[in-house]
Amino acid sequence: MSSVTVEPLLRYHRRTEVSGLRKVANSCYSSSSLNCSRQKLFHRGKCKLRLRRRPAAPVVIRASSSSSSNTALAETFESSGDVFFRHSFPVTRTETVEGKIFVRIDQENGKGNWHLTVGCSLPGKWILHWGVSYVNDIGSEWDQPPKHMRPSGSVPVKNYAIETPLKKASGDDSFYEVKIDIDPKSAIAAINFVLKDQETGAWYQHKGRDFKVPLVDYLLEDGTVFGANSFNIWPGPFFSNILLKPETQDHTQEPNNVKKEDRKVEGIYEEQPIAKHTAIENSVTVSVRRCPETSKNLLYLETDLPEVVVHWGVCRDAAKNWEIPPGPHPPETVIFKEKALRTLLQAKEDGRGCSGLFTLDEGLAGFLFVLKLNDNTWLKCKGNDFYVPLSSSSSLLAQFTQEHSKDSPVSVKALDQNQGSDTAFTNEIIKEIRNLVSGISSDNSRKVKTKEAQESILQEIEKLAAEAYSIFRSSIPTFKEEVVYEEELEKSPPKKSSGTGSGYEIVLQGFNWESHKSGRWYMELKEKAEDIASLGFTVVWLPPPTESVSPEGYMPKDLYNLNSRYGNIYELKELVGKLHESGLKVLGDAVLNHRCAQYQNQNGIWNIFGGRLNWDDRAVVADVQGRGNKSSGDNFHAAPNIDHSQDFVRKDIKEWMCWLREEIGYDGWRLDFVRGFWGGYVKDYMDATSPYFAVGEYWDSLSYTYGEMDHNQDAHRQRIIDWINATTGSAGAFDVTTKGVLHEALERCEYWRLADEKGKPPGVVGWWPSRAVTFVENHDTGSTQGHWRFPGGKEMQGYAYILTHPGTPAVFFDHIYSSNYRSEIAALIAFRNRHKIHCRSVVEISKAARDVYAAIIDKKIAVKIGPGHFEPPNGPRKWSPALEGRDYKIWESS
Repeated sequence: MSSVTVEPLLRYHRRTEVSGLRKVANSCYSSSSLNCSRQKLFHRGKCKLRLRRRPAAPVVIRASSSSSSNTALAETFESSGDVFFRHSFPVTRTETVEGKIFVRIDQENGKGNWHLTVGCSLPGKWILHWGVSYVNDIGSEWDQPPKHMRPSGSVPVKNYAIETPLKKASGDDSFYEVKIDIDPKSAIAAINFVLKDQETGAWYQHKGRDFKVPLVDYLLEDGTVFGANSFNIWPGPFFSNILLKPETQDHTQEPNNVKKEDRKVEGIYEEQPIAKHTAIENSVTVSVRRCPETSKNLLYLETDLPEVVVHWGVCRDAAKNWEIPPGPHPPETVIFKEKALRTLLQAKEDGRGCSGLFTLDEGLAGFLFVLKLNDNTWLKCKGNDFYVPLSSSSSLLAQFTQEHSKDSPVSVKALDQNQGSDTAFTNEIIKEIRNLVSGISSDNSRKVKTKEAQESILQEIEKLAAEAYSIFRSSIPTFKEEVVYEEELEKSPPKKSSGTGSGYEIVLQGFNWESHKSGRWYMELKEKAEDIASLGFTVVWLPPPTESVSPEGYMPKDLYNLNSRYGNIYELKELVGKLHESGLKVLGDAVLNHRCAQYQNQNGIWNIFGGRLNWDDRAVVADVQGRGNKSSGDNFHAAPNIDHSQDFVRKDIKEWMCWLREEIGYDGWRLDFVRGFWGGYVKDYMDATSPYFAVGEYWDSLSYTYGEMDHNQDAHRQRIIDWINATTGSAGAFDVTTKGVLHEALERCEYWRLADEKGKPPGVVGWWPSRAVTFVENHDTGSTQGHWRFPGGKEMQGYAYILTHPGTPAVFFDHIYSSNYRSEIAALIAFRNRHKIHCRSVVEISKAARDVYAAIIDKKIAVKIGPGHFEPPNGPRKWSPALEGRDYKIWESS
């Protein structure tokens, strides 16, 4: 069942000429009850609306005039009096476009290397999210494929998957595909994937499960079948056109419980249907005139919808009770249950939509209607009937205008799913904030603001922006800059926010991917506490503290068991105490998205939990065989997503996080894999725990076209901004966009990428700097994992950028204690602190060319990175060199 929600927008259009109305066959549409839901999905593609009319024998009201008379009425509408009311309602309806996903395994020209081709027949920016399974793997976890298998443009995701953009198929613009090389001699048993629509963030699976392409198959003696000879992993077969060639092998060395019958795949081709929702934008415009000759109201309704039935009536007062008006009625009108009328609008002569003319007696208060596309789809006005005032009195029109002026142009998705936001509205808010920031920074000559006043104003702007962005908002706030005079300013420091801390934070990630191996990491880090503080860091991020299936801590089991591979609870408390004693704040790494079960349910699914929080499968989202609701984000493949929509889950998590704050002494949070659940839940947790500082890991692929990174990364940073806004700014986010752009700029000597199309920094730091946590490397991207390693030998250019720019910089542990960068990073930190560069500092980009990027920050320091030449211009401000390294240089003004 589909439904469409309409957002009204009052505006005045130019007059539209009314053409003659063509008479069409009588028709009647039966009613059906609807459970209306709102959802707005943005997709490309075209689709046609097809209406099937159900033959019936209704009571038909013959129009009092013929089609020519109806045309005469239309002409009368144009010629009679002035229009006293005109209102246009934008209509967004969701339709389904069908296509196919295909999978093919073959050889080039029937010989040579094997290729797996995955393709899609629907237009869009498609991303293949994929990984591999090996022959002896147990369970359903993915592994990243070897590097030689990864097509160009592939980007690692965490430690389990690769994301590769699909490209247009050669010779056929309607197909998008990606080819993956396959080595028949490898130990890879299967390739797993899901398809992602980058434009919408929607994921496409096969009947709720990952697609699985088996490359070899084998049988287990317990009867569990894997691979190509059954393909019954999902209900119904996936591959049917399989060509297999048996191979004789000696299995004397195989484990006793495995009876292998390996068969190499000779060829595969299979198609599966795919359907995605497409948003179709239409409009409905209603105009009302008073006929001076008859004193009747002439109401003209037109729409660009191809065919539609108007279900309508009138009301006599503000109660808006429906009743049937006296005739005459338009052609093709029928009575519906003695309560309303239904009129099939008549097609315009130019074929662009349809229209109808309604003659209504004077003395009526309003015209009520809804639009019916088919038995399952109705168009209503924000869940209510459309209402048109039929009096030209100023009071009625003023009331209508007031009611609809409160309507906010929030996307339907944001209203209904409590997540996401409208991109255009995002850009408008960001533009307003930028204008205010620029106005404040350019006001130095007037000296009517103190620094504290400016900080206070900026924080208030951000607070208003977050409130404006709240999915529960009912209006759009208007930002207005106010001059704050020193004598009016309270002598108090700016308020701290969990999204920013003090604004001067510098974070050290206090571990790497191997830190757990010593078994006493907490004690080793404790010995470094004073050294960390002496380097100028203010915050230390610690690893996940809970019992975990994986030794690194990111697959938690019993949340209250804090005996981990890093140490026990007592050593953790001792470490936190020492860090506090050294003047440092401490962030706990909270894995809230997923949790590993300890028991199986009656169906053999691992979704029963143990320990103090002994949840059952109601705590698991329905997407991964739980009994909870659908996931509010992306599913984590290695462990089941927790359903944060459940009241008992949120209550338990809040109690656990408050316990960590009190028992361990954490000052704030680093939140793992926040893509998996709605940011509004994070706000709930932040309100409950009142952290000093919080940052979420929202990591997904940047935008690529045919394997090349796009210059415009607005869509990528917009998704991060949307998540921050869903938290109402109570948490920042790692600026993955900036890291990705730095990668491309430094590795390819394309420093022009470091300025966006408006001459601003291209990452989150360019749009909402106070909520951007910038970084060069972390335990996932670097360390021994190296999933997205920063260009080798250019790390100091990255640090020269993030430690001189706004945002909150985070430094990786290995770059302080396991590299030669320590002294250079320490000098940059000291320079940042000395010049009081903070998360809201203002950037003026001076140069962004092929081989050099340069900027001036807060009008007091200048920085350039890249091999090219730049010198800050001397004028009223004199510049002198302060720091210099390989392909970077920094100046300070005097």
